[in-house]
Parts: sequence; structure tokens; C-alpha cells
Amino acid sequence: MLVSSSNTTQKTYYEILSVEEDAGIDDIRTGYKAALLNTHPDKLPKQPELTVSDDNEQDFLVVQKAWDVLSNSQSRSQYDKELAASRRKVDVVANEIELEDMNLEHSNDGEHEFLYPCRCGDYFGISSVELKAMGVLVRENGEVEINDSNFLPVSIILQCGSCSLKVRLLIQANV
Repeated sequence: MLVSSSNTTQKTYYEILSVEEDAGIDDIRTGYKAALLNTHPDKLPKQPELTVSDDNEQDFLVVQKAWDVLSNSQSRSQYDKELAASRRKVDVVANEIELEDMNLEHSNDGEHEFLYPCRCGDYFGISSVELKAMGVLVRENGEVEINDSNFLPVSIILQCGSCSLKVRLLIQANV
């Protein structure tokens, strides 16, 4: 059971509190307090021109929910079962693609986005920032480079921006 955060990545309650899945209640409490300080609207830096955003409030509420679930042994046990079940769930993909199959879009800030058309008319996409986090660099001209000689092939599931279709993006060292 994963929670979508404000930056569209999915995290478990354990990741939200920055604790291991086998953490004891003391570690969970410590993680909760740290996360609370980082997300509580009253603890955020005061900036007169900015107001507390909905994302900040949502982050705070997610931290609260994580604490509520993980601090109670019964709800934590149920959550762990649901989390394990969600990890066993297999994604069914419509197609397997490679970076070479995708269209490269340039932006003014130097970031690139690779897009692949979906049959619904929208796109599957991945940005150069996301690729960089995996060790795949995209040069200014759009050329793809893998710096790590020990790079292992990567398989990423991309979901369409509009419909429920998914594709598997394969990235190999010989890109």
C-alpha cells in the first residue's frame, strides 16, 4: 500500500517516517517527530509573501496518517499485510519500449522529456531528471550516456498520463 506524495512518487508509511520496515516503536516515534517538524505548518519557515500550500498541508496529514497506522500494532500488522500484497501484484504492460522508441522533447531549462504515444492520444513519459537519478545522463543535444561500466539493464513501468495503460521501458548499457 503506497501513498502518493506531492512530487508524484509513491512512498510507504515507513519511507515517509524514514524508518526501516522492522523498526521498533521508539524508532517510529523518532521518525515521526522528525517528519512532523519538517511538515507541520507552524514549524515551516515564516515567509510573509508565501502562504502554507495545499501540498504542505497534505504532507503533514500523510505524516499524521503514517504515525496513526504504524504506532498501533493491529493497524500496523494489517498495513504490513496490504503492503506485502501490493508488492506481489504484477503490472500488466501493453508494450515494451526502449529510449530509442521515444520522442525527445527539449525545454528551455535544459531538462528533456522522453515521450511515447499512447493509443488514447496522451503519452507515456520520463524526464532527464528521473533518468539521471538512475545513472543515465542526457546531454544537451539529447544524446543518452551511461557513465557506469557496471550498469545493469533497468526495467521501468510507465503509466499513461490519461488512461490506465502501462508500458515497460527497458534501458540497457548499449544505449
